[in-house]
Amino acid sequence: MTRLIVFSDLDGCLLDARTYSYEAAREALHELRIRDIPLIPVSSKTRAEIEPLCFRLDVRHPFITENGGGIFIPKGYFDFPLEGAVLRGSHQVIELGVPYAQLRAALKEIAQTMGHPLRGFGDMSAGEIAERTGLSLADAVLAKQRDYDEPFLIDGPAELLKDVARQAESRGLRCVTGGRFHHLTGDSDKGKACRILIDCYRRGSGGPAGALVTIGVGDSENDLALLAAVDRPILVQKPDGSYDPAVMLPDLVKAPGIGPSGWNLAILDCLGRAV
Repeated sequence: MTRLIVFSDLDGCLLDARTYSYEAAREALHELRIRDIPLIPVSSKTRAEIEPLCFRLDVRHPFITENGGGIFIPKGYFDFPLEGAVLRGSHQVIELGVPYAQLRAALKEIAQTMGHPLRGFGDMSAGEIAERTGLSLADAVLAKQRDYDEPFLIDGPAELLKDVARQAESRGLRCVTGGRFHHLTGDSDKGKACRILIDCYRRGSGGPAGALVTIGVGDSENDLALLAAVDRPILVQKPDGSYDPAVMLPDLVKAPGIGPSGWNLAILDCLGRAV
């Protein structure tokens, strides 16, 4: 019998890009829940942001934070020891990312080297982040509690991003672009984190590797590594109805819907094929 696992981006994907609502995806979320199919959030969001969301969704599975920087696995979820994991509260954490303080220092160095200001979350108040993102002030406070990823803005021509990327690479770091911000990270990404979790599920499945089928849903270039790591990659539409042209994969499915509406249709379609 085929076992499914769903890896999903959040903002602009499962969550509406403007309202952060998952209302349009309720039908598919219900089907995943009653079929006991793991839903793994894979996001640029922090642990402080994702944990309350998982509680509201009744999702009790692992989740991946800050663009693959951390893998949070409920204690005892797998029946084997997790190499290199550290215990934090009720989760075992596999840390792939660079510590946040190091990223903050690197962003300042890059800005000084380029002679151009780069404003990260660490330079912004919770009020400014709320204004720029549409988050509530309380959620913006949670968004500032970062461990492995620094979102930032560039005030200038697009060509400057290439310079930032080169400067980041020279420091062993990476620069990726999400829906609203660019992100400075270590040599971690959503795909690496997903592959580690997939290996854990295969190890714990008790069956042949082919019995496990992975689905991934994203909306932007920042999800490319995630989509490349799964068996069935799905791209949902952006708020203007377009698909991110930077996301190109051989077996990519383009969901006919924006954000959570497209997410809902695509997941229901996958579940229909899995019956």
